[in-house]
Amino acid sequence: MKILVVGKGGREHALAWKLAQSKQVEKIYSAPGNAGIAKIAETAPIEINNLAALADFAQAKKIDLTVVGPELPLTLGIVDIFEERGLRIFGPNKQASEIEGSKAFSKDFMQRCHIPTASFRIFSSPAEAIDFVSSASFPVVIKASGLAAGKGTVIVNEPREARKTVEDIMINKVFGEAGERLVVEEFLDGEEVTVMALTDGERIIPMVSAQDHKRIYDGDKGPNTGGMGAYAPTHVIPEKMMKRITDEILEPTIHGLEDMGRLYKGVLYTGLIITDRGPKVLEYNCRFGDPETQAVLPLLESDLVEVFSDIADGYLNIDGIKWKEQSCVCVVLASKGYPESTETGKVIEGLGSCDSSDCIVFHAGTVRVENKIVSNGGRVLGVTALDSTLKGAISKVYDAIEGINFEGMQYRHDVGMRAVKVDSSYF
Repeated sequence: MKILVVGKGGREHALAWKLAQSKQVEKIYSAPGNAGIAKIAETAPIEINNLAALADFAQAKKIDLTVVGPELPLTLGIVDIFEERGLRIFGPNKQASEIEGSKAFSKDFMQRCHIPTASFRIFSSPAEAIDFVSSASFPVVIKASGLAAGKGTVIVNEPREARKTVEDIMINKVFGEAGERLVVEEFLDGEEVTVMALTDGERIIPMVSAQDHKRIYDGDKGPNTGGMGAYAPTHVIPEKMMKRITDEILEPTIHGLEDMGRLYKGVLYTGLIITDRGPKVLEYNCRFGDPETQAVLPLLESDLVEVFSDIADGYLNIDGIKWKEQSCVCVVLASKGYPESTETGKVIEGLGSCDSSDCIVFHAGTVRVENKIVSNGGRVLGVTALDSTLKGAISKVYDAIEGINFEGMQYRHDVGMRAVKVDSSYF
């Protein structure tokens, strides 16, 4: 099979890496790819929002299956375009992808389908939003409704901060068009966790749970980022809780969309919070998470090509997915200034520090310049390690990081640590 992976980040490198392990694969292409992906795939300089060019490329290269990483091409309708041309593709269509493309839509959908989530209000008027948050009970959560690269959510603790956040999002447009509408939610207390589920629109298989580390600094300090690291599986989701999540959230979501005429095929990302009253949805994504994917896919024993092909063809074998009895940790190495500003073009040294089968460096913002690999984005690398225990995986990943360096490199030193402290006997 010839496979095309759309995207250029760490998630896409992890997808290409796992797909390349299948005996069914003849060749992998990636558009546009990065320096790490280029080691296992032929890259093509096609931007992810150029849907027609991507479809033309897939036809010209006789691609058997296209796998879409980022949310933008999905929300723009890449699946619809490919399917109109008779091209096999993994991912939800444009209508189904609105579950991530519009937080306003997703919150209304959850309310309509009785899916547990925080109480909320939706605003199109900055004045009305400012009036509401000025007298709200704090803390509250303020979200840009549209796509904001994982950075459009702000927790505020007092009226002045709330008013400024509304102004920044709706008037100053710090997230661009994503801030045309605003969602204000109650703040929920509990443990945040990610559950990604594979689905053909009817059958649903949850993957192992993961926990992201959103804030830039240790101890969950500083501004939100696209994600500074993740580990899997988590202690937060034992078997009974996963059944509740499946019964109360995953199945009602997929079947609710189907009832609306929005067949959802692909992977459904649910950002959850486990409260005293049970699991509640914080957000949906219409694609694999980043960096959760880098921590989850190394634990997968099954052939990913078979799984994606089954979903693209509309029939997922619910007995066909197996997992390793191990833990996996991914730590993101970011550029100086991230997430506000980013210094790029820094030469990366020590990429060979992961020299075993249980340690992988997934590239995100990298490019090859004059036979050197240099930084080319905010999140540069995702150093990933597996072990029989979470403690062991944490130790391996930070040992590997010691051998990697680029000017201005920053990373969190506590990825997975809180889980070890919570229940050391489990790990």
